Amino acid sequence: MSSTAVLARPADGTRTATTVVTGLGITAPNGLGTQEYWRATLAGESGIGPVTRFDASAYPSRLAGEVTDYVAEEHIPSRLMPQTDHMTRLALTAADWALRDAGMDPRELPEYGVGVVTSASGGAVEFGQRELQNLWSKGKEYVSAYQSFAWFYAVNTGQISIRHKLRGPSGVLLTEQAGGIDAVGQARRHIRKGFPVVITGGVDAAVCPWGWVPQIASGLMSTSDDPARAFLPFSTQAGGYVPGEGGAILVTEDADAARKRGVAHVYGEIAGYAATLDPAPGGGRPTALRRAVDNALADAGLVPGDIDVVFADAAGVPAADRAEAEALAAVFGPRAVPVTAPKTMTGRLLAGGAALDVATALLSLRDGVVPPTVNVGAADPGYAIDLVTEARQAPLRNALVLACGHGGFNAALVVRRPS
Repeated sequence: MSSTAVLARPADGTRTATTVVTGLGITAPNGLGTQEYWRATLAGESGIGPVTRFDASAYPSRLAGEVTDYVAEEHIPSRLMPQTDHMTRLALTAADWALRDAGMDPRELPEYGVGVVTSASGGAVEFGQRELQNLWSKGKEYVSAYQSFAWFYAVNTGQISIRHKLRGPSGVLLTEQAGGIDAVGQARRHIRKGFPVVITGGVDAAVCPWGWVPQIASGLMSTSDDPARAFLPFSTQAGGYVPGEGGAILVTEDADAARKRGVAHVYGEIAGYAATLDPAPGGGRPTALRRAVDNALADAGLVPGDIDVVFADAAGVPAADRAEAEALAAVFGPRAVPVTAPKTMTGRLLAGGAALDVATALLSLRDGVVPPTVNVGAADPGYAIDLVTEARQAPLRNALVLACGHGGFNAALVVRRPS
């Protein structure tokens, strides 16, 4: 792609454009790289286990989905090691893989035409915790100068942009678990304004005391020590979620621009997107998740019967599971569409979770298979959903991905298999 590839924009800044995904980069607890992650996911292999990144023995929650086989020095230049957190290193690696998968050489990209939009929760909290401990225990002269930006919630966007010399529209979405979908939605907006490529998605890592305590305080984390029983969304035994680290970075492109550069393959189209915010607690008003689903379907020009599979938010908290199941039954009818939650193999990845679900949905469309919700033998009979607990072959055309962030954020994304 030449530096003149930025598409012309009309006076109002918008245009009709089809946004497609041409590259995936995945760093997940149950698989490093797209191929290994997808193999493990279809096989039902979990990456959840006891926390190893810090001593969690004194905390009520002691399990996490960790990316244990990642060696940063094999992927990150030595000059970047002192100024990056584990989270950012995973994000940089995923971005490198996504660009390679898309067949893109950053040196040939239009410098001011390619954007970067990622999601975040609390930023690089492990880096921040270490430097604050140095400040308190040793003094200010022991605090890294990189603390000024390395902890920042926009650091993944910034470091990806700098590494590949990309100066197009950039941003970061902070809507917790919903952020990965919101970032993809924002990327599509930029492409509709005429920018040919936006690197998007989310990678998170908060497996450290500073990232652990706020999640415990929410009262939503599982306290089970059995990795096979700790995270059971839609089950009668659901008792909270298990957190994890990692996520996915996607290369989104204008379909015409991708075609002109001779793209080797397209995973799918970003066909519909919507986001809503729940009403304040205690008012008796229902969640706004159903409205997000309805709006995403309308945006895609589809009706409920067109959706072949739903990748659920799957909070693992009974009240949230019930609200999601009721929303799905209201839109699609009781048990009318397969519902899956492959995050039972990774944990909830905060800002990286929804992006990983989008990548997983695209792989499902490509291969015609719905990945399983592991460890849940069957959904609670009170939930009128068809929960997929073993990998299921099926002709898939359209998938709906849902995510709900702590604080009332809801997001829905429709992805379509390329024709």
